[in-house]
Amino acid sequence: MMSRTFSGLFLTTVKQSTALVKSGRCHYSKCMTQRNHMRLRWTLSGKVVKPICLCYPLHQASVSQNKSYKHTAEDLHFQILPEQINYILRANEQSHKVPETDGKNRNTVLKFESNILASNTPCEDRRSAATCLQTKGHMFGIFDGHAGSACAQSVSERLFYYIAVSLMSQETLQEIEFATEHMKPVLPILQWHKHKNDYMYREIASLYVDHLRVYWQELIDLDNESGMSITDAMYYAFQRLDSDISLEAQVPTDNEMVKNLTLQIAFSGATACVSHIDGVNLHVANAGDCRAVLGVQDENGVWSAVPLTVDHNALNESEVQRIRCEHPASEEETVVIDQRLLGILMPFRAFGDVRFKWSEELQQSVLKSVCDKEPLNIYQYYPSNYHTPPYLTAKPEITYHKLRPQDKFLVMASDGLWEMLENQEVVRLVAEYLSEIRLLEPQVSIEKRSLGYMHNLLLKRRTKRQSFQDQNIATHLIRHAIGSNEDGEIEQEKLAAMLSLPEDLSRMYRDDITVTVVLFNTNAIEAHYRENERE
Repeated sequence: MMSRTFSGLFLTTVKQSTALVKSGRCHYSKCMTQRNHMRLRWTLSGKVVKPICLCYPLHQASVSQNKSYKHTAEDLHFQILPEQINYILRANEQSHKVPETDGKNRNTVLKFESNILASNTPCEDRRSAATCLQTKGHMFGIFDGHAGSACAQSVSERLFYYIAVSLMSQETLQEIEFATEHMKPVLPILQWHKHKNDYMYREIASLYVDHLRVYWQELIDLDNESGMSITDAMYYAFQRLDSDISLEAQVPTDNEMVKNLTLQIAFSGATACVSHIDGVNLHVANAGDCRAVLGVQDENGVWSAVPLTVDHNALNESEVQRIRCEHPASEEETVVIDQRLLGILMPFRAFGDVRFKWSEELQQSVLKSVCDKEPLNIYQYYPSNYHTPPYLTAKPEITYHKLRPQDKFLVMASDGLWEMLENQEVVRLVAEYLSEIRLLEPQVSIEKRSLGYMHNLLLKRRTKRQSFQDQNIATHLIRHAIGSNEDGEIEQEKLAAMLSLPEDLSRMYRDDITVTVVLFNTNAIEAHYRENERE
């Protein structure tokens, strides 16, 4: 049986949601549960955020045709076994340890662990991790899509390349251009660290390469011998990729598949948070409401959470003021309504989303050649008070942090995690996990390796493993995000319920959650400062 407190709240809210689905506004509810066009906020932390039914009117006709039946509270059965829970939670786990060189790991990045738990079908979140091969550094990215997954997918494949070529010297760019021009092998730019379930848009890969090439040709013409600084590279790469996404959707083509895909990418949207780590230099670029938080342990062993990003939404007063200042005074009361951009979009910065960037005339011109927009999830709808576009930007806010020995890890995640857990709570969970793992793997000297000692050690390890079920830190965070109670303890009933929800109800209670945890190599960071002291 489910705990009384949880089951009462959960089933009550499910019934309310189901009634909404069956009411006269069922089409809006369908749009709401699948999150086709905007972000809604529901939680199970003792308060239910009232949904705001904002969707595009032309979408109504397509809803009831797909599913005539909607789940009710009486239909829900939370009989999911612990083995099934673990299988679902661990399906997208990823872990990568940075290899040692010369028998030593001199890299400030020790390893990273990542995971994705979908709520939407298909999942709209994406993640990326790669090592720069022609320049130094590691890159990690979290991409949270909305109105579909197309834009997040595209940005997750392309943004690192735009950043990497921006960092390259003019000589390296010229070598790549020469090889491309003469159809010779091109220098590899990135070493990707992908999960087996990650995929690429192979159908338009050549288009991506063509536009990336145009970009590096322009960089060559800038005559910048050493390449851009990391801050400039990230700043310009975000905006250039967003511009290319917009242009690709406008260019006429006879290839129906390419045309449809570029339109889907441009009309959907994605927020992005990207970190670049080179030695002790950490840069984080953010556009939207994904988040990066540093886990710091002081000399007394006390842990603290240091945010390296700010959310670009209505809860950020400076962001609201920025948007209001970019438009006429006559729009001051309409540019942000109900804590949403033009009353519709939750994030105030994002890739794609040309519906909030193009003029109405341009949208009409581009879409007039599309015979059937509905399968593409594109609808001709213009927000009220749409007078002076663009209202949305992909310009990132960039933070620089110089790593110190007390900086132990970086947590990057989509807003699905931060809706459930506060920054400090996330850092505490990771810190406790790391502490327990170290206890599970003590350094045993040869002198102590007696049979009795090892037996007692194994018993202690077995006891501690009961409280830490996961081998992946990101999975540990996701488990707590959706399954912990008010005391921070995992409730199996709640966990089973959250993972058993049918897709037409799941989005009401949790968002897609994507987490990447980067562990820093304290020894390498300390060595850096020692070497600097000698100099």
